[in-house]
Amino acid sequence: MHFIGASAAPERLHGDALWLVFQGGRILVSEDPTLPLFPVLANVGWLGLEEQVRQYLGRLGDQPVFAIAVHEAASPPQGYRFDDLRRLLGQADDIQFALAGRAFQVLEWERNHRFCGRCGTPTVSHAQGERSRVCPACGFSSYPRINPCVIVAVTRGEEILLARAQRFTRPMFSTLAGFVEAGESAEETLHREVLEEVGVTVRDLRYFGSQSWPFPNNLMLGFHAEYESGELLLQEDEIAEAAFFRYDALPPIPPAGSIAHALIQDFVVRCRAGS
Repeated sequence: MHFIGASAAPERLHGDALWLVFQGGRILVSEDPTLPLFPVLANVGWLGLEEQVRQYLGRLGDQPVFAIAVHEAASPPQGYRFDDLRRLLGQADDIQFALAGRAFQVLEWERNHRFCGRCGTPTVSHAQGERSRVCPACGFSSYPRINPCVIVAVTRGEEILLARAQRFTRPMFSTLAGFVEAGESAEETLHREVLEEVGVTVRDLRYFGSQSWPFPNNLMLGFHAEYESGELLLQEDEIAEAAFFRYDALPPIPPAGSIAHALIQDFVVRCRAGS
């Protein structure tokens, strides 16, 4: 089933819609594994939750998809709970996680752009239905912001370079990543970040794929790269520890559903195929 994004909701709804209901950073999910993970209803009012913001996201197949923000003090209806968005990793499928991430980002954008960042005037919706908040005083428009990042699996033969970030609260190792700075290409960012974080240089960059990552508004651009030279020298305020690990002796890694996991698994599969 394919999702097609849109910003202007249809004038009339026929049949059920998919509702992605957020309370801050938590999303409403079903406690019954035999039911859809997210509410599928003709009328979201059945949930008994007072909505504060509604955004139309598009269609999943023939089904309209909406994002809803509700009050922080609202109690979930019977049979549902509010769950942290990160907990969906490994529970939701790729489409469900992508939709939940899109919904969260759009709702956060709306909440953060109620006033013009240039002159402070309350903003209004775009007259032609674009996903934009427009200032009626100075005309400044605010669209949802995306932060491009690179994430890279650096390999050396049958070894992969993994690091544990200082911010990780559990002993998990991942691939290196960093934000694209103004004026940089993704490739330039990759070389800079690897050198800054672990002190080595890389070569033979190969694009792998991308993932929208809603923590908070990132677009992860995944690469493979070969180790070229240098000894590991850690950026201590960012990296707690880093090492090269054999593909068959990996430490705890990010969960399935993340592009970091996909990069690592792609390397493991290729190593096993060559052994």
